[in-house]
Amino acid sequence: MEIINSKLIGTGACIPDFVLTNAMLEQMVDTNDEWIVQRTGVRERRIAKNTHTWELALGAAQDALADAGITAEKLDLILVSTCSPDTNTPNTASILQDKLGARQVGAFDINNACTGFVSATDIADSYIKSGKAKTVLVVSAETLSRIVDYTDRSTCILFGDGAAAAVYQATEDETVGILSTFTAADGSGAEYLHMEALPVEDPLSGDRTVDPKARFLKMQGAPVVRFTARAVPLAIDTALKRAGVTAEEIDWVVPHQANLRILDVIARRYHLPKEKIYVNMDRFGNTSSASVPICLNEMRKNGLLHEGQTIVCTGFGGGLTYGAFVLKL
Repeated sequence: MEIINSKLIGTGACIPDFVLTNAMLEQMVDTNDEWIVQRTGVRERRIAKNTHTWELALGAAQDALADAGITAEKLDLILVSTCSPDTNTPNTASILQDKLGARQVGAFDINNACTGFVSATDIADSYIKSGKAKTVLVVSAETLSRIVDYTDRSTCILFGDGAAAAVYQATEDETVGILSTFTAADGSGAEYLHMEALPVEDPLSGDRTVDPKARFLKMQGAPVVRFTARAVPLAIDTALKRAGVTAEEIDWVVPHQANLRILDVIARRYHLPKEKIYVNMDRFGNTSSASVPICLNEMRKNGLLHEGQTIVCTGFGGGLTYGAFVLKL
């Protein structure tokens, strides 16, 4: 039986220019730099001023295609993970297909919050392994600043904007590519991290008042941290077992950039030096589904990724969702 793997052949990113520092937030809400850094590790985040989500997605996609050395016409599928699209319909992937000048191939969005890139990679890998696609573009793009309440110090200190992309291509080399994936959800914790779809009136209700803050992201930090402390090791353990890879063989863990304390849990659980866990949340904050591919792109462009390395990527967040995949370079 022919073995087909999904090889990572390119990455890209599109990062907004505007930097929102902790010092700036001190002028907006009751907080301070020391308090933010100690609890989250975030020092600054990027904000997409006057920029659409699809524009960030386009920039990241073009960068990734250039890195892969292919044109958009070679794509068989376009996937966009976002929980902050410009429109509910059309989806961002369809807009991106047109802007890229790609063929009229499958293009759809995935809203799996901070696990979005992992979930989209899982789907891309499934299409490639089944033979339904040879080359798949995965883009994660977020403009979270639109749904953040900048009077709520528990959330506004965390989130930032950005986009990144990955190109996966079919290969018959069974020693490289995505070795395994795992995704799951625990909807019993949905209330801990949520945002209403739209502040839509109920036309059949006597009270048609709309909460002006309904569109803002709301989070209960403590239960989310407890969830991730349990779910992230489970996701990584499952992905490693499916791949037949041991913790000792891990060269890098690339986690969703949510909180430094969670990354410390990963380091202790797998007895890894902190240098093997990639961190950039101090500069970008939590960019939801875009955080993992932003990390991968930085690592690739800075020469940290090398042939033969084993990478574990993990995402976790709203849903509550979680997942991981193992990638051999």
